[in-house]
Amino acid sequence: MTHPSSIEPNPASVGRVQAPPFVRLPEPRRLFKARSERLEFLAQTSELAPYLRFIAGIAAAQSSIQEGLPESELPPDDALDRAREFGMPPLDRNRIELDDVLSETLSRLFDAVEPLAKPAEAEAALERVRAATPEQMRSAVQGVLADTIPGETLAEHVYVAAGLQVHFARLAAKLDRTRLARIGDGACPCCGGPPTSSLVVGWMEAEGTRYCSCSLCGTLWNVVRVKCVLCGSGKGIGYQEIEGGPGTIKAECCDSCRGYVKILHQRKDAALDPVADDIASLGLDLLLKDGEYRRGSFNPFLLGV
Repeated sequence: MTHPSSIEPNPASVGRVQAPPFVRLPEPRRLFKARSERLEFLAQTSELAPYLRFIAGIAAAQSSIQEGLPESELPPDDALDRAREFGMPPLDRNRIELDDVLSETLSRLFDAVEPLAKPAEAEAALERVRAATPEQMRSAVQGVLADTIPGETLAEHVYVAAGLQVHFARLAAKLDRTRLARIGDGACPCCGGPPTSSLVVGWMEAEGTRYCSCSLCGTLWNVVRVKCVLCGSGKGIGYQEIEGGPGTIKAECCDSCRGYVKILHQRKDAALDPVADDIASLGLDLLLKDGEYRRGSFNPFLLGV
């Protein structure tokens, strides 16, 4: 296991190194559309093709339902200022209400995924979640946001999580990135969510920089390399991958906390998506599952792994 300029250079800029941006906020419609396309591409050569196409359909729905969706509202300015002052994420997962916008988002998502080809169990789960009472839906929303999902209702929570991803991505996109502060390497500075995976990017302004990708709102935030994003340790960091692979997806393993989070090398393959490629590389998780390291990241489409 184991992809001549005629501009004159500006002398004043020589020697200056632009610091990589701390965060890159999501572009919600583009985010989910690109994810759907990536999943469809990966399905062409994967043994997980039926499941990848199912999640591709969910991602396409996540993009399409945003057309005409009521605007979500950020917390008031004083709440945003208070969150920054105390080092808390501006989007408080513990205070999210099942309001009209979130209810409409979930309802649209459930309707949009109904025609998708899916296993009988997933079809039954969708029927149950569409029939849920407001109180049951509040409980499901709270379960996803608290990362406490009962094993017997994993399938239902996949749909709820997909709707919440849309809701939080739309909220995060409205934040002022210049006012966001680091609240911890393993916590999204927008919503406090855990990472799905991390990326070594090839952006012009951040070549070779590592970013974590939020499992909830899709925000990318900078975390230094060769450092565990789960516990912050810089000691005993190692990498494992599937032998014979292209070297673009590895498990970054920490001997301090015994956890791992996948690291995707977008510098080598710009098409890599933090959610899609995490799912498609399930084989790496299975190889590590019975070993000394536990999966420390969160992906609602890999619940139970």
